[in-house]
Amino acid sequence: MTADSEAAGRKTGSLPLTGTGLMGPKRDPHSQEPPSPGSLPELAMPEIETGPPRLRHQFAALPYRIRKDGQVELLLITSISTRRWIIPKGWPMGKRPPHKVAAQEAAEEAGVEGRIGKKAIGRYHYEKLLSNGVLVPCRVDVFALEVQKQKSTWPERKRRERQWLLPEAAAALVGDAELAPILRAFVPAPC
Repeated sequence: MTADSEAAGRKTGSLPLTGTGLMGPKRDPHSQEPPSPGSLPELAMPEIETGPPRLRHQFAALPYRIRKDGQVELLLITSISTRRWIIPKGWPMGKRPPHKVAAQEAAEEAGVEGRIGKKAIGRYHYEKLLSNGVLVPCRVDVFALEVQKQKSTWPERKRRERQWLLPEAAAALVGDAELAPILRAFVPAPC
């Protein structure tokens, strides 16, 4: 590259391909010798997170009702992607209290509203498959929701099924091993 062509390259914004520019030190293009490691340009590599994924936190509602015969029924819904039986749950929402997040998830995912306890009645862990294909460990705090209203239309009705079950049947249907004992042992607290 001549001084004139190099100056012209600077004017147009292009960079020289030889010398000490992007392609590393100048080398004879007709050489049969492989380039030395120090003569190759360094490539920027993205940082990769190592170690186990961090634990994520979710809040769930356990919707329940008491039948006229005194039996307790629990409401399960299906997950959107795997169609497993689960309870409504979601991610934290800013500074919103956990029990209110759980109540909102129950309204959106299951179409139910009612009185929700402010204290968690249990906690379970599971692995969630994110949309990017990564499995992340999740801790879920569960809040009891006494259902007072069940809607026939709700935001996710076309994407989920819902079913009322006795606690033992609900526990047998869920796939999360740590959730089953919470369902099986559930007894509504006096209001």
